[in-house]
Amino acid sequence: MKNNFSSSIAIAFILGVLGLFYLTIMPRWDSKSHEALAEFSTDRAMEHIQNIAQKPHYVGSSNHDVVAKYIQSELTELGLETHIQEGYTMSDWGNLVKSKNIMARIKGTQNSKALVLLSHYDSAPHSMSKGASDDASGVATILEGVRAFIYDKQPHKNDIIILFTDAEELGLNGAALFVTEHQWAKEVGLVINFEARGSAGPSYMLMETTKGNEAMVASFQAAGVKYPVSNSLMYSVYKMLPNDTDLTVFREQGNIQGFNFAFIDGHYNYHTQQDDIQHIDPNSVTHQGTYLMPLLRYFANTNLTKLQTNQDEVYFSIPFAFIHYPFAWVLPMTLIAAGLLLLVLLLGFAKRIFVMKEILKGFIPFLGSTIMVGLVTMMAWKLLTFLYPQYNDFLNGFTYNGHAYMAAFVMLSLAICFAFYHYFSDVKWTMNHYVAPLLVWIVLNAILANVLPGAGFLIIPVYFGLILLAFFALFQGNSLFLNLIFSLPALLIIVPFIQMFPIGLGLKIMFGSAILTALTFGLILPIFGSFEKKGAWTMGFFIVAIGCFVLAHLQSGYEAGKAKSNSLLYVYNADTGIAKWATYDVNLDEWTQKYLGQNPEKATDLNLFPFFSKYNTRFTYARDAEKKTLLAPSIFFLKDTIRGNRRYLKIKIVPNRKVNRYDIFANPKMTFHHFKANGVSSLNQKGIVLERKGKKIVSYYVANNEPLEMEFDIEKNTIFDMDLVESSFDLLSNPLFSIEKRADWMMPTPFVLNDAVVIKQKIKTRPVENDPTRVYILNTVPVDSTATDSILIPPINTP
Repeated sequence: MKNNFSSSIAIAFILGVLGLFYLTIMPRWDSKSHEALAEFSTDRAMEHIQNIAQKPHYVGSSNHDVVAKYIQSELTELGLETHIQEGYTMSDWGNLVKSKNIMARIKGTQNSKALVLLSHYDSAPHSMSKGASDDASGVATILEGVRAFIYDKQPHKNDIIILFTDAEELGLNGAALFVTEHQWAKEVGLVINFEARGSAGPSYMLMETTKGNEAMVASFQAAGVKYPVSNSLMYSVYKMLPNDTDLTVFREQGNIQGFNFAFIDGHYNYHTQQDDIQHIDPNSVTHQGTYLMPLLRYFANTNLTKLQTNQDEVYFSIPFAFIHYPFAWVLPMTLIAAGLLLLVLLLGFAKRIFVMKEILKGFIPFLGSTIMVGLVTMMAWKLLTFLYPQYNDFLNGFTYNGHAYMAAFVMLSLAICFAFYHYFSDVKWTMNHYVAPLLVWIVLNAILANVLPGAGFLIIPVYFGLILLAFFALFQGNSLFLNLIFSLPALLIIVPFIQMFPIGLGLKIMFGSAILTALTFGLILPIFGSFEKKGAWTMGFFIVAIGCFVLAHLQSGYEAGKAKSNSLLYVYNADTGIAKWATYDVNLDEWTQKYLGQNPEKATDLNLFPFFSKYNTRFTYARDAEKKTLLAPSIFFLKDTIRGNRRYLKIKIVPNRKVNRYDIFANPKMTFHHFKANGVSSLNQKGIVLERKGKKIVSYYVANNEPLEMEFDIEKNTIFDMDLVESSFDLLSNPLFSIEKRADWMMPTPFVLNDAVVIKQKIKTRPVENDPTRVYILNTVPVDSTATDSILIPPINTP
């Protein structure tokens, strides 16, 4: 009975610690509180989000200018002079757009490096996202923070630049325009960037450093942030994601470093129609504010020229604390841990309380459970995606019931761990069997010390385990109190990763969390190993896991606010005269089936020219559609001449309808020299040759129906083979179509070209003329039901 009571106390203690961790990791918003005017107010920030996120405001949309004017008026209201920077940039992956950055500057008392407060104001295209989290929350955080800072009237040394960039969602183009073209960029010493990759959860700090992070880490701690959530492993995980931020451009193009702040939970709302004011968590906005205010006040008065160092530091946070130490300590700490383990073992063998046979036997339950939970979780998730095919609709990999699945797999992992130790470990040999997990953890840290030193802080819980092992070797006994206290580092440092990995990387990585659960189980074995009724605890955790799976099943359907994404495009091939409906959906619903039917054809041909998408999504199904009267673009060959072994071309594409995007493809065998689109080269065009992958040349996001003009030269004997795809994002509103409105439990699929009217055609040339004063035109008449091919108009003299 006493042992059962102790087991219950231990479980209650662990749940209490984790619950307290959750409650204290970030601030809580109180709608009834009224912050002083010199303090950050979540309520006032939420008002900005409400005003900005009323409608989608992607580049080229009518509301894009509305949001820009709102931001300008708010800056003016603060007494700041606003500046507009406008111009074309082409990103490394070929996205071309005319960006419109909004800037203001607060002068400091000294002529020193400036601090930049950064966020972007455009929303994601294609999916009708209102951009409440991404990134109206960032804009609102800065507007409210600057208001409080100005009201406080505290003198500051450094200039403060407020920069709201454009076209971040299209390729970080606004940031590139500022860094490469604006004179203020040369004066920047540090950037603080606010972002979101979800709609809830704590805001994580991620550094972008040019060299070492030592000074940045020390400054972050000195600023006195109350709720820091970060560690030096996070940036490594962040780099695994298919994401960059505006701050990346500052680091790569301007050698300027800074801090990213972003919340990532509620990832299923990211870039979707559900990124609205109803889904954003005010607590996350509050957390952003608790970062901004102390950092703004600190770095406004700090010498920003001293933030670049060559040394790196390991860092991590626990509630109300931020801890750091040099990278140089990582390997010695691991070696010292190995040495301490050896000394404790020698002491235990000398006192005859360690038995080699039992120590070796300890590897069976530890490694067995670790391998088993990984395999079971991996296979179970594959089975679940088969049983619930709708889970494949989530391109980001995290479902609406994802938290229930996370709990289910963690509970199942604990059940498996208890089962292994029930069959392969007796209570009296617990501390002998504890040697196995300690040794494995030391080996893992030794590997990480070489390949991922930012994870070096994971050795700290091992030291506390070594203390418990040494206590046993010295006194031949255990203390429940000591076991619980010395488990705190494992609970506070390692357990959060069990939740963070699936949220950040998707449920497909849940097997990693399961393995980490088993590894953590071994690290706090002095607690769990002392449970007499391990079989009962196995059944208990297994029953809880079943309950979580049942909960996940009950939440597996769609409803308003937890909508199913779907996609539909009308694609007309002007070369063949064939029109088709197309979709990216794996699982067709009643809405898409009305256009694609019950048994649509595979969309193989449509994927010959793959559109860029974040997750490399391709068309799945297609079906013949009725041809509509559409105005195809006019294609002007302003130049097509040969000089020596080179062929020089200048092509202008002018839309004849309201369009949003042009995608240009070319045969991979074509090599483009001196390529420019609307007068600019891509950022990665280091030499004269355009670097590209596959067929794509450029994706041009159109604003105000401005034409696309490309200029380049190729080898004289190169076969000219280029294609144009013109898209408008108006399928649901175009009067030529009668598309039924989606049900309230549906929404447009994010991350892909969607709800679009698309015209595809070859860019055809006439025999090369050496006279540069001649021009010819393609496709200047409507594409209709009688047209079967592009129409070529004979050459005309240039006016």
